[in-house]
Amino acid sequence: MKDNYYHSNKGKIYEAEVLESSSYEENIILKILVKAGRTISKPALEVLEMAIDPYTPAQVRVSLMAALAYLIMPFDLFPDFMPLMGFSDDFVALSAVLSIWSKYMTPSIRKRAEKKLNRIFPFY
Repeated sequence: MKDNYYHSNKGKIYEAEVLESSSYEENIILKILVKAGRTISKPALEVLEMAIDPYTPAQVRVSLMAALAYLIMPFDLFPDFMPLMGFSDDFVALSAVLSIWSKYMTPSIRKRAEKKLNRIFPFY
């Protein structure tokens, strides 16, 4: 069967479009990955800066770290594969982090996080 296919297609010419190097950006995949990395890292660094900021109240730091630790832990109160309830506990923890983040985020925390982000991702 393979031989018949090869012999029947032997004389056909296939067209292909060749792109000039000026029609696409060099290292576009690297730029996409760096941009995605920055996008994901920015809120994480802001939360980290908030947690180590001396002006963030101690009870807020503890709540923030507890919620983040719960989100990172491999086991949950309700396993994620359970319908409806599986992600509800993660949603509560994420809501707590977002609530704290929105109340205690300051411009100085954002600046420090941006500086760290620029050191980690200097090419974007």
